[in-house]
Parts: sequence; C-alpha cells; structure tokens
Amino acid sequence: MSLLRRTIAILGGGPGGYEAALVAAQLGADVTVVDSDGVGGACVLTDCVPSKTLIETSNAMTMLNRAPRLGIATGGLATVNAARLYERITDLARAQSQDITARLAAEQVKVIAAPGRLTGPGTIQAGDERIQADAILVATGARPRVLPGAEPDGERILTWRQLYDLTELPRDLIVVGSGVTGAEFASAYLALGSRVTLVSSRDRVLPQEDEDAAGLIEDVFRRRGMTVLGRSRAQSVSRDAGTVTVTLEDGRTVSGSHCLLTVGMIPRTDGIGLDEAGVKLDAHGFVEVDRVSRTSAAGVYAAGDCTGVLMLASVAAMQGRIAMWHTLGEAVGPLRLGHVAATIFTDPEIATVGVSQRAVTAGQISARVLKLPLATNPRAKMAGVSDGFVKLFTSPGTGVVLGGVVVAPRASELIMAVSVAVEQHLTSEQLARTFAVYPSMSGSVTEAARKLMEFGGDIP
Repeated sequence: MSLLRRTIAILGGGPGGYEAALVAAQLGADVTVVDSDGVGGACVLTDCVPSKTLIETSNAMTMLNRAPRLGIATGGLATVNAARLYERITDLARAQSQDITARLAAEQVKVIAAPGRLTGPGTIQAGDERIQADAILVATGARPRVLPGAEPDGERILTWRQLYDLTELPRDLIVVGSGVTGAEFASAYLALGSRVTLVSSRDRVLPQEDEDAAGLIEDVFRRRGMTVLGRSRAQSVSRDAGTVTVTLEDGRTVSGSHCLLTVGMIPRTDGIGLDEAGVKLDAHGFVEVDRVSRTSAAGVYAAGDCTGVLMLASVAAMQGRIAMWHTLGEAVGPLRLGHVAATIFTDPEIATVGVSQRAVTAGQISARVLKLPLATNPRAKMAGVSDGFVKLFTSPGTGVVLGGVVVAPRASELIMAVSVAVEQHLTSEQLARTFAVYPSMSGSVTEAARKLMEFGGDIP
C-alpha cells in the first residue's frame, strides 16, 4: 500500500460502490460515496434483496404444497397475508441498507446523500459540495426498461421495483418477458397463489440459459398451472379500471388484474457528466471498461450494472474491489467472467458456473459432459423432490472440471462445490474423492464426478 494517503470518490452506493469503498478505506484511502437513492442501491432496496425475500416466502408455500406427499395433512388452509409480506420485504431491505451504512461509518467512509455528476478531471459535484479525488468510481447501476405503449402506472402496470407498494397479491398476473427476472417472479407468484401468464417473445423461457435447465423449468411451470405463451411478443399494455390487457403483435390479447414488465435494463449513465469527462459509452449507453474496471478516461473507473458486464451483484462488487486494488497499487488479477457462479431463483433454482452446454455443442470448447438426474438422489427422494439434475463439464485430456449446471432446491448453495473445482482447476477424480455427507443433495455432485471417471465419452 502506498504511504501517500489518496482520495477516492464513488458515484453510487450499490454493491459496486459500497464494496469498493470498504476496500479503499481498509487500504488507507479517504473515501466519499455519493448516492441519492439510499446506501445499498437498487440491489438492496428494490431489486435483489426484496425479490429474493419474496421468493423465500414462495418457497415456503411450495414446501407446504408438497407436505401431503410427505405424510403431513395441512388442510389447505395456508394463505398469504400480502400486506404483511410486502411490509416484511421493505423492512428487511431497509435494515440491510442500515447495516451497510453502519459498516461504512465504522470504516470512516463519508456518505453524501445527494445526486452527483462528474464536472471535470477528478471532480464530482454532489449537491452543493464539490469533491476532488485522485480516482473516481462510477457505479450508478441501471433501471428497468419500459416498452413504448406499455408505460407503468405503479398500480396495475408495474416494473418489479413497484411490486412492493401493492397491498394485495395480483389475482391474475401477466408477466411480460421470460428472461431471468420474468421467470423468477412468475415462479414466485405462481407459488404464492396468483394465476400467472408468462409472455415470452422466444420459443422457450430463459432463452439464454442452459437448454436442459430451461426446458425443465418450463415443464415445471406448465405442470403447476402456469400459462406460458411462447413466440408471443407484447406490443402494448392498456388498463381499464381493474383489468389490464396485453396486446400481442399477432393481434391476440391477454387480460389479467396486473401486468409485470420484465423486458431488460438500461444503464443510468445519462446526465452525470460522463461525456464531458471523456468516458466512452457503447451503443446502448453502457460504460466501456477493461478487465480491471478502467474506463477510457484517466483516473475514472466503473463497476456494476452501468457497465453491462454480467448484471450480478457479485460481479459488481468484484469490479469495484478490483478497481480499488488497481488504483491503490495493490496486486490484482483481471476479472474472470468464466469463473462467475450465477443462480436463477426459480423453483427449482438453476445455478451455473464455467463453460456452457451451448459452447460445447457449438464446438467452441471440447468437453466431456455428464448429466445426472436429481431423482436418483436419496435426500431428494426423502424431500419429495424429483425435478432437477447435476451436469458437469470436464476436459477430455486432463479431467479438469470446466463448469457445471445444478438444477435443484438451493442450487445456489450446491453450485459452490463445482465453483471451487473450476476456480482451483480440480479434476473430476479429485472431486469424486471428496467426502460428501450421506444423504445429501450435494452427494449428486460427487456421484456425477465418479461417473465421469467410470465412463468415456459424453454421457446423457
């Protein structure tokens, strides 16, 4: 660490911003965070934390629905108190924001609650205060994309950031968009008791994800009563009192009580002085960065959703940390997107790390592939779970684990074993010889590794 005390200014208090602030403060820098939306950013206050809290409640409802198969008579009396649910969600998000604020204060990070913009080399204007810094980090995030002709009203036509202002569960929810966000909310509200219609412009849900995983999730959705409209692009959304109507491009209409728009994100990069500072944006308005988070402007870094680099809180946080390590002279390695573990919080969850089936199928990567159904796992049988699988990809020559897919309850936890194997270049033999608890869902990971040792070639 340099003996000179440096000053860091961070625009945005989400994961990319506050994690960077903590690293910089611990390395001895004077750090100021400028944020007008609340510490924790959209991730904590309106996006990740609230949505996953909602999903935890929906998972509890799924378990109650599975209870009769386990010999438990529930009498079908479980209902959702929507007002209490939404209150708990907002309370938890607020508490998480306060925890982060307290951590920043403990590290002597200054937080200015005001809009900020770059006004010159190493300068940010925050309200009435002018901040001069040796390095600046832009971590302003992104906001929900809105379709022309489908403008949210905050009551029945909604973005996901407006859901928690409701006082009741949607009776008939139309979800427009079948990517990660759309699939997660469709899954959650179906479990909570809403009738759900999922409108997908593609031929299947989760079109960018592992095809086996996406196909399984769509089968689960349909089996549980969701209406999935594939190859159906929404053209407009209108409201008449308590009814919302989605008009599709082919002229069909779908009616419900509420419509949730999940059609992507746009970066929050306009109006904050980036052009004047010489920060280059791509054609979609995202900040262009290299693998150590540098922008095209000297001394200006960027992290998180405003860069468009894998819109995950974990990636935003790592981008922010890398930026601080780099600017403060610490040893640092570039961001390795091939090692990022990600989860889609449907029921069951989909977790992935490393190489993909698409890359293997396209011949971009040579790999042995094994897919092991979760239905053979004894712990899954005990829990009444039959939907899911573990898929591993290994190098044909060395047996090194290149990646994996887990579809299961708590796949977000189970993927950790595969993630460690990818990060540490472990072989399928080393993974196979690792003890797994019996019985456990994680036992399927080591069993898949043993089967890769046993057989040659691809195994369906």
